[in-house]
Amino acid sequence: MPRLPALAALLAAAGLSACTLAPAYERPAMPVGSAWPDAAPAAGPSAADLDWRQVIEDRRLQALVDLALRQNRDLRVAVANIARARAEYRIQRADLLPALDAVGSATRSRTPGDLSATGRTLDARQYSVGVGASYELDLFGRIRSLSDAALQSFFAVEENRRAAQISLIAEVASNYVTLAADQELLKVAHDTLASREAASTLIRRRFEAGASSQLDLSQAETLTEQARSDAAAAVARVAQDRNALQLVVGAPLPADLLPDGGEVAIRADLQPGLPSDVLLRRPDVLAAEHTLQARNADIGAARAAFFPRISLTGQAGTASPALSGLFGAGSGAWTFAPQITLPLFSGGANLANLAAAKADRTIATAQYEKAIQTAFREVADALAVRATIQERIAAQERLQVAAADAQRLTQARYDRGVDAYLNLLDAQRTLYGARQALIGVRLAESLNRIDLYRALGGGGGEPAPAAPAR
Repeated sequence: MPRLPALAALLAAAGLSACTLAPAYERPAMPVGSAWPDAAPAAGPSAADLDWRQVIEDRRLQALVDLALRQNRDLRVAVANIARARAEYRIQRADLLPALDAVGSATRSRTPGDLSATGRTLDARQYSVGVGASYELDLFGRIRSLSDAALQSFFAVEENRRAAQISLIAEVASNYVTLAADQELLKVAHDTLASREAASTLIRRRFEAGASSQLDLSQAETLTEQARSDAAAAVARVAQDRNALQLVVGAPLPADLLPDGGEVAIRADLQPGLPSDVLLRRPDVLAAEHTLQARNADIGAARAAFFPRISLTGQAGTASPALSGLFGAGSGAWTFAPQITLPLFSGGANLANLAAAKADRTIATAQYEKAIQTAFREVADALAVRATIQERIAAQERLQVAAADAQRLTQARYDRGVDAYLNLLDAQRTLYGARQALIGVRLAESLNRIDLYRALGGGGGEPAPAAPAR
């Protein structure tokens, strides 16, 4: 076998480990407090350590979330972005290895006699087959810095997918509990309408018998039509809730997976832990940090542009003036052409690129810190609601009981002719509002559990795509 010095030199150069001029990465200090405001420490599992099925315990809702994870179009886009980022990283990393090409050529030329040195017409032919290679010695880490930036961008896209998946799970759950609450409000509206229609009929009979006034009849009919309007609006809200849930799921909703009027089971004992543990595990914060690391690597590539670039090209194979002798003895040929390029003048482009890279890192640092501050506020807000939600529910339950008692007593007093009908109407309106408010505060509790799961960076429960080989 003939020796291939050009290829050997290229392959040896490929084994050189390049340095990098990127500054050493240091994680910025967290621009938030070391503890959550108004949050008492307690034992309990962290949302990030739990599969979403351990948080969302309702079987119907679990089935809908599974369906959304398969059908939601936004999540499909997020997954496709991962494939794209992986491909872009591989494209960039390929520059770290020599490029090899099989080369075959055939050349035929004719030189007239009056242009040749011998005065005779020359008819020349040349055939060659070989392997060509090219490689840039990455002595100052330009290519490696660009490769590291592409890798960090891939990690950022993967974390964005995780964030999109957690948000999708939370959105499906929020829409589901909202639909369940609005279905309950619709039932209350229908019950109220039925009772007011019966009361209006009774008042009309009393009016016709001379036992009630025209004012009592008008007031009863007013409340009846108000209840009818509320029922119609509730029907529309339920239909809109179903449409919103179907959109986020990405597929038609199976009838057997819709809320059945019971309580939607969502875990309530999630604990926040320390901000330093929670916030740095949130996928959106991790994505911002990977973006910051990518911009840090870009500085290394911009600095390397000030130094020489050494390129090696070569070709080894066989060459012959006749096609039949292409692979004959003594036909071996090779070329080796190293090249060094030293930047002398670029009109300030290299300095501007370095300044732009540093500015991009400053921007990424601010965005990373803002992501932490936003995450801190979201967790703190969810904890603030959780700290008082049970007190609100208890108060609203007592209010409903009191309103029901007041309505019952006022009805009895009116039936005996002791109280005015206006007082009975006020008692009925108070009870109606109390029933609606109790449903609303219970919905707020369910939404708060979901918000806390999302704010704490809850586990998505799906395996992450494998990172590309370094």
